[in-house]
Amino acid sequence: MIVLAAVNLTSRSAGAEKLTDKQWTRFQTAIATNEEAHLPVYVAWSCAQRLRSAYQHHDVVEGKKIATKIIESFPTCPIPEIARLGRTLKHWRKAFLAYFDTARSSNGGTEAINGLIELHRRVARGFRNRENYRLRMLLVGGGLASPHLK
Repeated sequence: MIVLAAVNLTSRSAGAEKLTDKQWTRFQTAIATNEEAHLPVYVAWSCAQRLRSAYQHHDVVEGKKIATKIIESFPTCPIPEIARLGRTLKHWRKAFLAYFDTARSSNGGTEAINGLIELHRRVARGFRNRENYRLRMLLVGGGLASPHLK
């Protein structure tokens, strides 16, 4: 975890293309200080970058090729977390690759709204009036416009 302290949170979650020269140097220096201990972190970060590149490639055909290589290579990674991710992607291969066959569409928006509804359903603790419950869910989901809410 020492290597992660050397690179700030923003640079860890950002793509390699967004790292400044200073951030990249700090990252490489941190890895080089103790390669044996920090190499798994570097490999995991590199795998994450490969996964990002599949989704962000401007050509969906090339993105799908990258994704297919990921499915083939990640399960054999010596790092257990990456191998587990690889097995999961291999198990969900059809759904994972469907993203590249459906004009990059996903059900992420639907899942986000459903998550909000489920959260507020739990918070409501048993609405008895169906109309009030419906209005509350519309309010949560952003589908209720009222001059009184402005």
